[in-house]
Amino acid sequence: MSTTVESQPRKTSRSRRNPEETRSSILVAARIEFAAKGLNGARVDQIANRACANKQLVYYYFGSKDALYKAALEETYAEIRALERKLDLSTLPPREAMVRLIDFSLDYLNEHREFIRMLSDENALGAPHVRGSEFALKTNSPLLDLIAETLERGFAEGTFRTGIDPLELYVSIAGMTFFYFANGLTLSAIFGRDLSRAEAIASYREHIVKLTLDGLAPD
Repeated sequence: MSTTVESQPRKTSRSRRNPEETRSSILVAARIEFAAKGLNGARVDQIANRACANKQLVYYYFGSKDALYKAALEETYAEIRALERKLDLSTLPPREAMVRLIDFSLDYLNEHREFIRMLSDENALGAPHVRGSEFALKTNSPLLDLIAETLERGFAEGTFRTGIDPLELYVSIAGMTFFYFANGLTLSAIFGRDLSRAEAIASYREHIVKLTLDGLAPD
């Protein structure tokens, strides 16, 4: 699993001589700041300072704080989709492919809480940046195609039922995994069970895998 964005080291002044490295360091810093403070709370000064870059360079590469926020979201989506492609689900038996997809979603969100915070902030804003991003739409389409292909293979071999919508299945898996970590603190407080413990996450993993596979099984 890749390193979380919070743990990325700061770039040195030498790296700023390379435009691509400078732009990359600004994006890393932006993702940290936006995840912690949201679009409205983050400050370009702090992003530039964290990236060890001149504030004017932030505007030079991205134009505005709003455009930088959109770029940071797109970078986050690109990262998670690249990791999903590496799962190579098409080479696995359908049931095993679904289990791997669930495992990946749960593990990624557990290790990348900044993605949860940024996505929550974008939804609170009304999703204007994702809605206006062709890049985000393109990165999501291949995943739905892969899920559809896996469902077709599962139906052909008799392990999955017919009539399952790939998008609805994806939303269900994303919902079960995202909600667990996005609301873990409040759920733990309300029900008196520490859901952040490794044992609790492992138990929840088994639960949602069984729930999903049972729901995909033929009638």
